[in-house]
Amino acid sequence: MKWVLVVVMVGATTAGEVLQAAGMRRHGEIHDFRPGAIGRGLAALARNRYVIGGVAAMAISFFAFMKLLSMTDLSFAVPVSAVTYAMETVLAKYLLKERVSGLRWAGAALVICGVTLVSL
Repeated sequence: MKWVLVVVMVGATTAGEVLQAAGMRRHGEIHDFRPGAIGRGLAALARNRYVIGGVAAMAISFFAFMKLLSMTDLSFAVPVSAVTYAMETVLAKYLLKERVSGLRWAGAALVICGVTLVSL
């Protein structure tokens, strides 16, 4: 059961963060931080389907993580959740068309090595 929760948590976190990034790209950079502008920006984001999907996915991830913590040690749950960094790097490259340097790939590989060590 704990591995099912890990898969749900990692998948939902990865999907949530990629959707949020896509949603914010479609929204554009925020430059105006006056109260009225913040309200208009929040209203626009509340109608952005990517942001809404990202928030929903992150909620699923949160509850899966809470359940995982009720079953396993924190010293297992937190490090194993780091596999999302590697998955997000792959999706950033191929789905969001970001430029990912060799150094970032090396970092993602090191994360996977660390997750493997912790999960043994």
